[in-house]
Amino acid sequence: MKLALSEIRKSTAGWTLIKIMMVVSLIGLLAAIAITRFFKSRETAQLGSIIGNLRIVESAKDQWALQNQKGTGDTPDWIGLSDFIKGGTVKPATSETYTINSVGTNAFATCSVRLGTYAPNDPITPQ
Repeated sequence: MKLALSEIRKSTAGWTLIKIMMVVSLIGLLAAIAITRFFKSRETAQLGSIIGNLRIVESAKDQWALQNQKGTGDTPDWIGLSDFIKGGTVKPATSETYTINSVGTNAFATCSVRLGTYAPNDPITPQ
């Protein structure tokens, strides 16, 4: 006895539970990879922004020292540096705080969250 074509289609139509579980697990795996990559790229961008801000501060310190005839060991303040920074201040990337230090000594930043290889509250220096 031959089966009609419509009866064959009915018996093989639809998704099995195994196929649905495989698709859902594959989507979950891809989402897990994408989310971790997103957080890592965000941390890298924030760390790059902090290092860029530190370079701006170092450049402003050098310009301040030249303009005011100061030398190594003199310490500027934020008000004195604001004339040499575009916009008058650096834009924070996270909740970091900047320490200027004296001319000839690198400025550094500390952040309350982990960024890359820097633990919370570790000094981040321009590289």
